[in-house]
Amino acid sequence: MFRSMRVNISLVILIALLALFLVRVHKADGSKLAADSAFEGRRLAEAWCKPCHAIEPHMPGMSDQAPGFASIANRYGTTALSLKVFLKTSHQNMPNLVIAPDQADALANYILSLKTQD
Repeated sequence: MFRSMRVNISLVILIALLALFLVRVHKADGSKLAADSAFEGRRLAEAWCKPCHAIEPHMPGMSDQAPGFASIANRYGTTALSLKVFLKTSHQNMPNLVIAPDQADALANYILSLKTQD
């Protein structure tokens, strides 16, 4: 009886792990996730960043001191990691926003979606 119950539990765990693996493999290319994240990042930029930054290409600058997002995206060395670190660090000329990790990911994905040079 105990052996049968152990086999059933093991089988349930194996099926659950397989289902989780298949879901992760299905999203492994990240294209859908990155697109959704960039859309969310644009929404956050509209709400938080637009008063100072040009959040879209060819948008007039809102402030001479705040660079546009397309300019930031095209800077040498701009990566998702560098953007997330920047967003999590306090800066003298920026409001001190409390940004959740998924929000930092979304903003970074949006900014990087504006990159035009290789």
